[in-house]
This record gives sequence, C-alpha cells and structure tokens, in this order.
Amino acid sequence: MNALKFSLLFVGVGVFFLLMPRYTIAQMQQTSPRIINIVNFIRQTDYRVQHADSLLFDATEKQVALMKHYKFPGTFLLQYDALINPKYQQLLKEKLGSDSEIGAWWEITQPHVEAAGIAWRGRHRWVSTANIAFTTGYTPQEREKLVDVYMVKFKEIFGTYPKSVASWFIDAHSLAYMHEKYGIVASANCKDQVGTDGYTLWGGYWNQTYYPSRKNAYMPAQNKESQIPVPIFRMLGSDPIYQYDKGVGTTGQGVISLEPVYRDGWMDRRWTTFFLDAIVNRPSLAFNYAQAGQENSFTWKEMRAGLEMQFPLLDSLRRAKRIRIETLAQSGTWFKSQFATTPATAVTAVEDYRDQGNKSVWYNSRYYRANLFWESDAFRFRDIHLFDEDLASDYLAQPGTGGQFFYYTIPVVDGFFWSTKEERAGLRIVQTNQRGERLELNLANPEIIEKSRDVLEVCGTDHQDNVFVITLKEGSIDVVRKSGKTNLKWSLALYVPAARQSELPFDSSTAKQIRGRFKGHAFQLKLQRGTLRQDKVGGVVFNIEPSRDKITLITKK
Repeated sequence: MNALKFSLLFVGVGVFFLLMPRYTIAQMQQTSPRIINIVNFIRQTDYRVQHADSLLFDATEKQVALMKHYKFPGTFLLQYDALINPKYQQLLKEKLGSDSEIGAWWEITQPHVEAAGIAWRGRHRWVSTANIAFTTGYTPQEREKLVDVYMVKFKEIFGTYPKSVASWFIDAHSLAYMHEKYGIVASANCKDQVGTDGYTLWGGYWNQTYYPSRKNAYMPAQNKESQIPVPIFRMLGSDPIYQYDKGVGTTGQGVISLEPVYRDGWMDRRWTTFFLDAIVNRPSLAFNYAQAGQENSFTWKEMRAGLEMQFPLLDSLRRAKRIRIETLAQSGTWFKSQFATTPATAVTAVEDYRDQGNKSVWYNSRYYRANLFWESDAFRFRDIHLFDEDLASDYLAQPGTGGQFFYYTIPVVDGFFWSTKEERAGLRIVQTNQRGERLELNLANPEIIEKSRDVLEVCGTDHQDNVFVITLKEGSIDVVRKSGKTNLKWSLALYVPAARQSELPFDSSTAKQIRGRFKGHAFQLKLQRGTLRQDKVGGVVFNIEPSRDKITLITKK
C-alpha cells in the first residue's frame, strides 16, 4: 500500500508540473477561483446489485476513510432510506471529518414516501424510474410533504437542517420550498445528457453554476426577482470536447465524465490531466468548477482505482493553491456572496488528449450558452441555446408520468438533435466565391482572451489570412472580420441536414430577426448588425450577411 501511495503521489506531482500556471495564484484566488466539490451520495440499497446493503455501506465507509486520509472536506448526501439507517448515522457522526458536511440526496424511496403518507408505486424499495424516484412524479402538495418529512427526520438525527440538497434533478417547486422553509443554500443537478438512464437534460447552463427560474429549475433566470436564490451546481464534469457528440444521430448518449468508474473519463489518467488543465489553467471568466466523487451504488471495487488515481492529483493542486476543495454548502455560500444574478463563465479546452486537433470553448451567461467547436481543420458554432425564465417546466404544477423526464432550453443551434451520424449541424463562417459557391472558413490557432469579467474573445485566422474575432458577451455575440482579403464576401450560415430540417423550431424571419416557437413558447433571435436571409441551398437554413464586416446577434429578450 505504501508503494502504491508513493507511486500515485509521484504521478500527481508530475501532473502538477505539467499544468503550469497561466495566472498568478493571487489572481486566481481573488478574481477567478477554481473550485472542486467532492460529492458522494448514499443509497441504502440498490436492487441491481447483489448483496447491495453491505456493499453500498462498505463503499461509503471506504470513501470516508480516503477523504480523511487526504484531509479533504467533502459532501456526503443521504437518501432517506440511508438517513434512517443507524449504521450510516453512526459512520458519519463518528468517522467523518469536522470540515465535511452531511446533506440530502433527493431521490425518493419507499420508506420516504410512506412516511409522508403517500402510496408507493415501485417494484422495489428504490427504483430509478423518473416518475417514482424524482419529485417530478408527484403533485406539488406531495412534494412539500416529502420535504417536510425528510427535514424533520434529518434534524432529529443531526440537530440541524441540511444546507445542501442535490439530485439528478429537483423540480422548481420543491427547491423553492426547501429554501423558503428550511434555508438550504446550495443544490446540484446532473450534467447535460440525452436519454442516459432515461433522463434528458439538454441546453442548460453548461457545467458551472446558475440561479434557476422559479418556473423551471433547469432554466437560468434572467432577473433577481424571478430566480430561486439557491445556486445549482452542475454535477459530474462533462468532457468539454467529446461528451456532446457521443451518440450523435441517435436518441441517447454515453458518458465521458469525472465519475471514476468510467474508463473514458476519470479512470483514464490522460483524460484526467486534460480535464484538470481545462478547469485549472484555461480562461473561465468568473470562476471554474468541477464535481468529483461517486455514488455508492457502483461499489468500492468499481470506484477504487479511479479515486485512488484522482485524489493525489487533486491534493497536489490544492497544496499548490491552484484549486479550492470545499463542501457544496461552502461553495453555495460563496457564490451567493459574489453574484446577485447568474454570472458569465467559460470552459476552455484547446488541447485534445486524443490528438485529433479538436478544440472546444463553452460560454455561459444568464441569457444563453454557446459552444465554439474546432473539428480538426473545420470550425462551427456547435451549440447556441437561449434561456428564458418564463418558459415553464412541464412538471411545474403537475406530476410527470412514465419512466423518463425531459428538460430543455430554447435551441437556436443544436449540434446534437439537428445532426445525423453522417452530417453535423452548425453555424459556420463561410465565403461565397464568384461562382456563388460557399466555402467554409476555419479559425486556425485560436487565441482565447478574457476581455473583462463577463466577456470572452476568440481570435483566429483562416487559410487566406483573414482574421476573425468572435466576442461572447453576456447578452450578445459579435463576429467580426478584423483584417484580411479585400472585399471578401463572407457570412454566417446555419447548416442542418435535410433529414432534420422538419424538426427546427423556426417559424418566420425578417432581415433583422428570426422568430420561432419551442414547446409552445415564442422566441426570437435579433440582429443588431447584419442582415438575415432565408436560404435553402445546400442544407443552409438561413444566412447572415455582415454589415461593414460585423455581425451582432442579440441573445436576450
């Protein structure tokens, strides 16, 4: 064991020196901290696992010991069935470090439902079916009963109400009730995914943290009076390059994330180095965030190798003061002290661990998210989704039915749902030649600059030495040609495969805006600079021509 620990520590120190600072430590801590939460959530049982009760307890016991060995503060979240188990109570009270926190994991179980006086509908004491395991499947009144029962029991056991409550998803009604009656300060939900485990969360604030709308806990609010004042941290840490397209052209995605049980993610040392570089060293605006840890259902046998590889790396970065490792409640309290509304953040990945030349820049604000994507020698906006606090969730006032739930924001460019296996949708910079043919322009060797607290600038040069600058601001996107070939005829063209064009949400357009309707909700994308033209040639949906070499898209209402 000692030799193993020494080997892992050596690897961690090696990665630390590989991840050389691009900012001074003082600058990072004051202006753009890098925050890591280690969140381990606890189920009492899992019908999918043989000898589940003992194996799940063993996993949690080993996680607690590993956290204490590294003196890491962590967040352990108890599902109700584990909350009422004296073994877990004793373990966390006696073995967990005083710098860690105990909170609530919000999946609904048979003892929880029955304690609230509601009929249980599952075949087992815990099931993963969306309308049973999550509050989206219960009426607002039932949701409040479930909250009350849990909070009373938690306080009876631990002497206080939990500060952190997390789940793959918590509905807006429950989240607001938890805050207003019991004072929670932080929450977390699952990364963006399509169909994974039957749950679809798509188009949201990517990876970081946001204040949700009172009508929709997946939708960032635009105004303070319309938001639930509980920051929601996105869990699991998606691969910023490859997660998005995993399963493109199908109805589901695989997983490339921080979870230590996945071989394509944190179990892979090369991927881990790449991901930490994106989180720790690259431009991120307000701050950068990642969530480590693992649910106990995977058992210690499956998670051990990944965790024992990860923790020395995190420890070396913490010792160098490159990251802050803290509890979810501490992060939530800090976030609320810094931001009255959802801030602008970014995740930047310009080194491809697969050596394919791919790059990805994610930008979030309270008004939209955008993804700039370089695929080898091609460039496109792979994703733009608008946020609107008035778009209510399907489950706000009534329970969902069936084994899945679906949460979306408003698509303007959707490189997953609008693509096929053979063709990729995207908003591309194109040149129109003298024969009327469109040629894609690549932005090679991009330089990414934080212009201010909420403005990210991406500068690149095409093969004809035209210099383009894309400026991502809180409520707009600028695309400007700064220099290059005289009289270059360029534009932004939205390409969508013909097989997907019938699914687009656009209704009509004028020279200065395109209108649409998504899930019955009207939206529009306005042009402050440039001219929009409908164009159905060669897979193009619309084309935006610049005004004096500049296009400005307005991304807020």
